[in-house]
Amino acid sequence: MARTYHKRKRGAGRHVQLPEYLQATEAWATLKPGPRALYIELKRRYNGRNNGHIILSHREACKALNVHRNTVGSWFTELEARGFITMTQGPHLGPSGVGMAAHWALEELPTIDGKPAIKSFTAWRAKQKPCTKSVHPRHNDCDTSNEKGAQRAEPVLKIVT
Repeated sequence: MARTYHKRKRGAGRHVQLPEYLQATEAWATLKPGPRALYIELKRRYNGRNNGHIILSHREACKALNVHRNTVGSWFTELEARGFITMTQGPHLGPSGVGMAAHWALEELPTIDGKPAIKSFTAWRAKQKPCTKSVHPRHNDCDTSNEKGAQRAEPVLKIVT
């Protein structure tokens, strides 16, 4: 007996896919939760045909992520610095004086103008702190005015009667 409840079902719906190679990079592993959420929001707006023309303004991002509008700007900068996204068109005033949001491209996917995926986040490395020589601290009783070879003055004991 055939069941008819599958009649209107057309698939699982839209979803955001984060590939394993992206999650295995050092750039993703050291990324804080805020920029990760912003990247997922940018990827959510990717529909398979609009890479390079993904529109997400700071105000839309702060509403979608439920954070203050001043917080999101540094997250965009961090994602750009690590090589996850690039700005293909900067924010500007339109012909009628209304502000136009920036256009973004995900670097893990090819853009619509035929440019291949750059994937520069795979080469990103955390900056190492420079190694310093271990310097032993000076003792408090050291006399800095004595030079090499000079003898220290012995303490004098006074007997008071």
